[in-house]
Amino acid sequence: MKILVIQQKMIGDVLISSIICNNLRLAYPEAQIDYLVYESTTPVLEGNTNIDNIIPFQQKHRKNKKDFLNLALKIRASEYDLLIDAYSKLESWIIVLLSGAKRKISYKKKGRTFLYTNNVSFAAFPKTNLGLAIERRLSLLKPLDLSIEIDPLPKLFITEKENQEALGFFEQHKVKKDRKTVLISLLGSEKVKTYPLEYMAKVVDTIADKHDVNILFNYFPKQIEDAKIIFNACKASTQEKIYFDFLAKDLRRFIALMNQCDLIIGNDGGAINIAKALGKPSFIIFSPWIEKKIWATFEDGMQHVSVHLNDFKPKLFATKSIKKLKKESLFLYQEFTPDLFKDKIERFLNQNLNNPPKKNITVHQKNVT
Repeated sequence: MKILVIQQKMIGDVLISSIICNNLRLAYPEAQIDYLVYESTTPVLEGNTNIDNIIPFQQKHRKNKKDFLNLALKIRASEYDLLIDAYSKLESWIIVLLSGAKRKISYKKKGRTFLYTNNVSFAAFPKTNLGLAIERRLSLLKPLDLSIEIDPLPKLFITEKENQEALGFFEQHKVKKDRKTVLISLLGSEKVKTYPLEYMAKVVDTIADKHDVNILFNYFPKQIEDAKIIFNACKASTQEKIYFDFLAKDLRRFIALMNQCDLIIGNDGGAINIAKALGKPSFIIFSPWIEKKIWATFEDGMQHVSVHLNDFKPKLFATKSIKKLKKESLFLYQEFTPDLFKDKIERFLNQNLNNPPKKNITVHQKNVT
């Protein structure tokens, strides 16, 4: 049996959708399972033996119609028995149309149902604390009636060499071994996903005020000026605990460094999803236009906690579409002052810095009306 899973999106999406591959391997141990993803996201899949072949979707496939067609024809020549499209956008629709796969599963979308043999309804509300991002992916397995116990946890695989190199990096930067380490997801991928810089500085101060910890900033080199603004806005006593230049050179090194940290706090994004896959406690500050019900995965109020402006000021969100919220996100962010959730972040820190993290994630059923 040959299976192709498609998820042409960013790091968090690719990591979460890998649970489809993981569960297919449990159900079909002898199958060939291939995964089509953006080339830039492949580091989060390294070492995952549930995936036989990673098919990189490269920039040339997006920019050149001939290269795109050649990729689609190569996929067709592979003669897949089963195709699961977790992306379900124009790029994947064309690949699905040309694939020749005997069975094709994706989400039910108006005008596209003819492409698939199975169209799965797109759930609007989560039934458990897994979050819609995970529940929706797992729903794509339902038409297969798998006789296995579904594993909902994304996984990352780190070599001993990578772990040792990460420990060496900690020593090189003289990170104190007798303190726990907090990684700050400092900046989002764009301004509308980035908690205001002056507010983030206050969050970092809150962490440093009552806890003697190492604080690492996670940001891209191109974001260094914004990172400096946050650093300079922090108290002098906080700055003493920050290792500002502690930056991974690539994604695999970041994964290994995150594995040596104790928890993560900050903006939603790939770093948060990587931390969760490594079993690290997380505290997420969501952008006003991002739907918390989708990306607040494994929320349990203890090891995984998130805050959204809608939790505190729901009137600001009444009758507004996601499009409108995105347009107003910078204004709404100003309403999302750190004092609104200071008590929540302090409870999270007390819980997870003073107690060892739990190994297993508990799935809680939700009452859906």
